[in-house]
Amino acid sequence: MSDGVMLGIPALPPPVLSERRKTRQLMVGSVGVGSEFPVSVQSMTTTVTADVNATLQQIAELTASGCDIVRVACPSQDDADALAAIARKSQIPVIADIHFQPKYVFAAIEAGCAAVRVNPGNIKKFDDKVREIAAAARDHGTPIRIGVNAGSLDPRLMAKYGKATPEALAESALWEASLFAEHDFHDLKISVKHNDPVVMVRAYEILAEQCDYPLHLGVTEAGPAFQGTIKSAVAFGALLRQGIGDTIRVSLSAPPVEEVKVGHQILQSLNLRPRKLEIVSCPSCGRAQVDVYTLAEQVTAGLEGMEVPLRVAVMGCVVNGPGEAREADLGVASGNGKGQIFVKGQVIKTVPEHQIVETLIEEAMRLAEEMGESAEGVSGEPVVTVG
Repeated sequence: MSDGVMLGIPALPPPVLSERRKTRQLMVGSVGVGSEFPVSVQSMTTTVTADVNATLQQIAELTASGCDIVRVACPSQDDADALAAIARKSQIPVIADIHFQPKYVFAAIEAGCAAVRVNPGNIKKFDDKVREIAAAARDHGTPIRIGVNAGSLDPRLMAKYGKATPEALAESALWEASLFAEHDFHDLKISVKHNDPVVMVRAYEILAEQCDYPLHLGVTEAGPAFQGTIKSAVAFGALLRQGIGDTIRVSLSAPPVEEVKVGHQILQSLNLRPRKLEIVSCPSCGRAQVDVYTLAEQVTAGLEGMEVPLRVAVMGCVVNGPGEAREADLGVASGNGKGQIFVKGQVIKTVPEHQIVETLIEEAMRLAEEMGESAEGVSGEPVVTVG
């Protein structure tokens, strides 16, 4: 390689698969939602909302993990009574999640929640309450999310379609949005969730064709972490590929922080969020001359928490190793009991196999420090921790 040729992550803006679908814009507290703002990541607390301290503690954990907006359940009067304190003390916008009792919609608006999610399919005589809800929401500047779920679809539409088809989900959401529009209320976000990614994707495609409201993406009841991650990634990828989607929630049978981690990774993989630490490692094969699995796990653990956009390649053979390592910010091509360490496309040293992990971590920390210094005064010094 000639001197002065520096590879690694290019300085040009990363490519995206499609332009965002143009939508109305709204503010959920301090977070902008719509095509003029980044796609935001949401999650939901699992605590009893009435337990204010426990709920705020979990919100703090979600905030630290990068959650943009948090939703809290409000199934009882005690929960409704706790909303004001939670909304006031949370560092991120709080959405109240309302089912069954329309009185809690008004309680959440009065409590100062950043938005209210309503499920028209299971709120008693919801359509008769739209005028009052629209008036209260307008007076307080509170956006409303119309959240249609396959498991609680309006009985009228179940009778019409026989089951929760994409058309039924979309029609339900559009009908409710039209009722709000009749009262000149348009600060709406819509979701139409289903546990089948194919049904869910088609429902959102129909919505995207027929309205310009921001859309919140979610595969409901997606399942345990592995299955739910796959379902969500497939569904979100299919929609974000078309520019459809303004907020997302990865619904997992797992701690809420895991939902946020997966959500961020999906957006980073599609270049819809700035990439942070990215480990590029080969799947291993008969050509590998080192234990790539262990090597990649140790490097990942050693760099956990790194916030700077650093691509680290951990390769186990001479076929793809040197090329992949050169195109990363930092990399190793391993074999014959040693590893060639690359930084920005240049071989800087060769180390014994037992020193590879230590060397990669040292170089990663040095690069992170340099990147932090170059960004100082713009976005501040990055947070770097080694676990």
